[in-house]
Amino acid sequence: MKALKLSIALLIITGTVLIANSIFSQSNNHGWDDPNLDRIPKNLLQQSQNQQNFSPYSINSSIVTDAYGYDNFILGTDFAEPHVAVNPRDPLQYFTAFNTNNTYYTMNGLDWYRNNPTFPGYTMMGDPVVAYDSLGNVYYENMYGDGNNIFGTQIAISSDNGLNWTYTTGNSGNDKNWIAADQSAGPYTNFVYTTITSGQTCNVFRSTNRGQSFIHAQTLTPHNLPGAMPCVGPNVIGGDVPGGCVYVVTNSGNSFAAIYSFFVSTNGGSSFTMKSQQNFVGYLGTNVGGRNSVQNMRTRPYPFITADNSYGPYRGRLYLVYATNQPAGNGNKPDLFCRYSTDQGATFSAPVLINDDINPTANHQWHPAIWCDKQTGRLFVKWLDTRDTPTSDSCDVYASYSTNGGVSFVQNQKLTTAKFKIDCSTCGGGGTPRYQGDYDGITSYGRTSLAVWTDFRASSFGSYTAYYPDYAMTINAQETFIENNDSTFIKVTVPSVKSYTDYVKFTASVDTLPAAGTLQLSFVNGKDSIFSYPDSVTVRIKTIGSVTPGVYGIIITGKGPNGIPVHRRIQNIDVNVATLSIGTNRNGICDFKINNVQYNTRQTITFNIGSSVTIQAMSPKTVGTTRYVYTNWSQGGDTTQTITVTGPGTYTAIYKPQYRLIMNSTIGNTFGGGLYYDSAVTFQFGVNSRIFTTGGSTYRFKGWTGSGNGAYISPDTLGMDTIISIAINNAISETANWALHTVGISSIGTEIPSEFKLYQNYPNPFNPVTNINFDVPKAGLVQIRVYDILGKEVEVLADEFLQPGKYKATFNAGKFASGIYFYRINTSSFTDIKRMIVLK
Repeated sequence: MKALKLSIALLIITGTVLIANSIFSQSNNHGWDDPNLDRIPKNLLQQSQNQQNFSPYSINSSIVTDAYGYDNFILGTDFAEPHVAVNPRDPLQYFTAFNTNNTYYTMNGLDWYRNNPTFPGYTMMGDPVVAYDSLGNVYYENMYGDGNNIFGTQIAISSDNGLNWTYTTGNSGNDKNWIAADQSAGPYTNFVYTTITSGQTCNVFRSTNRGQSFIHAQTLTPHNLPGAMPCVGPNVIGGDVPGGCVYVVTNSGNSFAAIYSFFVSTNGGSSFTMKSQQNFVGYLGTNVGGRNSVQNMRTRPYPFITADNSYGPYRGRLYLVYATNQPAGNGNKPDLFCRYSTDQGATFSAPVLINDDINPTANHQWHPAIWCDKQTGRLFVKWLDTRDTPTSDSCDVYASYSTNGGVSFVQNQKLTTAKFKIDCSTCGGGGTPRYQGDYDGITSYGRTSLAVWTDFRASSFGSYTAYYPDYAMTINAQETFIENNDSTFIKVTVPSVKSYTDYVKFTASVDTLPAAGTLQLSFVNGKDSIFSYPDSVTVRIKTIGSVTPGVYGIIITGKGPNGIPVHRRIQNIDVNVATLSIGTNRNGICDFKINNVQYNTRQTITFNIGSSVTIQAMSPKTVGTTRYVYTNWSQGGDTTQTITVTGPGTYTAIYKPQYRLIMNSTIGNTFGGGLYYDSAVTFQFGVNSRIFTTGGSTYRFKGWTGSGNGAYISPDTLGMDTIISIAINNAISETANWALHTVGISSIGTEIPSEFKLYQNYPNPFNPVTNINFDVPKAGLVQIRVYDILGKEVEVLADEFLQPGKYKATFNAGKFASGIYFYRINTSSFTDIKRMIVLK
């Protein structure tokens, strides 16, 4: 399990480096991004060539399981365009390769390893493709060149599924190669065929000596677009010759009205004859910069072909699968179609729609890959599909198969455990439309296929695989803690399937055997297989004798016929130990100690039964304007306590938050600021008096300005809200507002006037002092301001709350020039203005 965690970390680190390098290493692509060529963008090519290889045989895979129990296998982060093949002699051995030279293999159908070939003396240029012959030799082909020009292909050959390699030169050309091997027992058994675009033609090379050398077979025309593909099938016309037909389809015309030309060789690739030319495809998505594009992802209506090598009713049938817009025309959305030929490509059937979404014209279906199983004749197809995204900007991988020779296809199934954005701006693919790979792959053994694709759910070129048909697998342990002479049970369930009709057989094992005692595993009632769905089996784990204390991983593996699909789950069982989960309700914030070791995040630690563990909550913890104060442990007990371990347990130190009130006041005279208050508990803050004298000046309180969610803000400037009661759920800031208190206002008598009135000042003219009388009949805010001849305010004589009475304000104009001035009184219900003259 530690290895799996390490591999995930490597994936994350690697993916981050790839993205960063791509963003900051945008090399000059001028002249490279020819819309009639399907090369990897120059910056990605250089980046991948400089990437260090992983250590040989290092594990590099992990599994992501969705909520329903279905698996996707994550191999790593590469540069798209994968191809995959399965060893016909061992259904658990697969080999896949991604741009530019990133390879993975598995020996058990579950764990994938990397061992990139080192092609001697060559710069690899991408477009990896793979094939096995009937003996289990894997052929891995990759284009090579000088970093700027592509010269052809090199082929690495392994007889042990990618552990060791030999090398040979393959084909000669400059763009998009494919490879096929004869797995039959016919006269051309183990011949290997490779095609590649070479300018305006297609070169076909073959090997008749199991890859020791490749020789030119024929140059085929027309072929000016990438995508020539070979496949091998039996010759069933006039007899039955296994491997007697070698097919090649070429791609020509223009990108939006392609011509598929079908060639066949009936002599092991010595010569080829054109059988037909077909105009099946037009636009695929939208024309962007001379390329077909779906949601700014570049694509192409490649002709994908495969042949039925089985001995079933459709033996010898040649299949073609492609994507094209339906209805035809630029900007519409593509569907997937299958056609088949029973006369070696001379004629083809009417198109059969593969995708079964309710409204095909509303969704994109594109990027197909195909394979016809040589045992069962099942025709497998996988593709990208937007049917689950109304906005069409995200997609899933879907798959289906045909058992009746391409006449119809079973209900489509989603393979991905999470959808992903199509236009991945963070992945680093260059160009407009963006490079995100031009093809994926699928292969099969019997009734089970393995699809491989590039997935952008993590905002990178993720490398993923999944089985199809497939079953979900979940486990649920009755108890994860047992002692000596005890038992527990794990229920293993297949809750649903995707087109899967075979049985699933389960096995159980222990990851590490105990040094003493025995862990006995058995299936309840001997039932270890499921034949219909949903259903389950139950594994019993029994301790016999005195078992060495420890955590034991119970490995449960499910396998279909031939060992595939294969899935694995691991359930940890504590034997004579108990796992304690210790932390706080403020994970990552508050501190605690376990046996005097301090932690900040929740810890899951295993202790022997009967041992003592000391836990301690540490308080308080201040983080910015919030303080956390310990209140209690979840199970009770003191701040520091010692626990005797008797079984699993969860211990949580509970902390309550307190929030700080930040008080701002230029002259002091406040209370309640700078303290921490319990969340949602009412407290008070305020000023001690409305009028405050400091530094020889007198100030009058004018109210509060608050900031922060739930802060208090005064509704006016009367300053009557000197004390506030409030409850807060976060830190807030309160500012006390003050104004100079005008001491030139005095009361003149005890009479209560009946109305507001502003009197003419006296003396007038004056130099420099004059008096202004005014009457206030009711309590309220009174403002008296002085303005110059231009209407500019020059002085405030009053701006305060006054009780009813008669008042006098004194105005000293010593600092003002001679001239005419105005003074005005404002209350909530009265305004008046008068003129006065300063004469110096």
